[in-house]
Amino acid sequence: MNNPNQFNHTIGWDVGGAHLKAALLDTSGALLQVVQVPCALWRGLPELDAAIDEVLNHFEVKTALHAITMTGELVDIFANREVGVNAISAFMDTKLNGVKLFYTGAGTLADSSCFLSLSEVSQSWQSIASANWLASACFSAHQMQTLKNSNSALLVDIGSTTTDFVPLINGQPSCLGFTDAARMQFEELVYTGVIRTPLMALAQKISFNLGVTSVAAEFFATSGDVYRLTGDLLLADDMAETADGKDKSIFSSARRIARMVGHDVEDADMISWHQLAQAFKDKQIERLTEVTKVNLDRIAKTGNGRGISIIGAGVGRFLVKQIAEKMHLNYLDVSDLFNCNIETPQQSQASVCLPAYAVACLVYQHEIAA
Repeated sequence: MNNPNQFNHTIGWDVGGAHLKAALLDTSGALLQVVQVPCALWRGLPELDAAIDEVLNHFEVKTALHAITMTGELVDIFANREVGVNAISAFMDTKLNGVKLFYTGAGTLADSSCFLSLSEVSQSWQSIASANWLASACFSAHQMQTLKNSNSALLVDIGSTTTDFVPLINGQPSCLGFTDAARMQFEELVYTGVIRTPLMALAQKISFNLGVTSVAAEFFATSGDVYRLTGDLLLADDMAETADGKDKSIFSSARRIARMVGHDVEDADMISWHQLAQAFKDKQIERLTEVTKVNLDRIAKTGNGRGISIIGAGVGRFLVKQIAEKMHLNYLDVSDLFNCNIETPQQSQASVCLPAYAVACLVYQHEIAA
């Protein structure tokens, strides 16, 4: 197939372990809608089934050209990543109507190995596993060169759980690692995010009440509690369950954070809990800044570091902007790279769900080039 216009729509899917994200394009490749829904895939494939139904009902689309990328193969209902990739791919292929293609990140858009049919998945599962970051990177690198006439940037996508750091040079991602294991080793993938990260992973010691105290090694609170208290987290993006299963009010978030330092929320005023949240935020920014510098140094060593921009994506891109400002670097929101003349709510949501939007754009261009 080399004409995506034979379908009225193209849909990009990003199947995660906690969320399902999808982006809908029209026949010209323009963005129509972006949807993110909770999907606790670790509970079983029925969660994915229900999430897909919710997305399709929202889009009101029965058949389409579908591009699928994933990280959900990592959840522990699957014995290993190979089993996960094959299971998710087979499920998506059965569930969706139209042409279904799975993103590998291999080759160029004109290369048939970039997108595969279900029959080819089992032989290439390693390229499909957790390749969603590469879709974002390929899209962003191309757009930086095309729209901004820039040959170098650092893409930083802060999600609910992880952060991707991807150097972009000469219109291509320039990475040391391509698997999760390698990317973690080279600090291109860091397990820290703005919603689901346990606070015990941010610090062992924290400033509190004019002193320093130890942090409990317990799953009492998450980064979502921090960013509710700091006012950075939007309600529409706050989909994950809390550590105690209770509500997401400011008071309940403070109650959970208080437990991290051995207190009840009643032991101090709300100002103290807001200050504690800020202290945890500072710790996360400190870690993210450290890794940002590592990746910027690598870009500089290639001779492409002058005038570099940092591109912020994901639900936590507010942190990327703050880090760029602190480092006196040019900041671009990834929505600045979209082919739109005016800012829309869909653009903002596509910034949060970048892999879904990126893989939709990539498959659209791939099918035209095929």
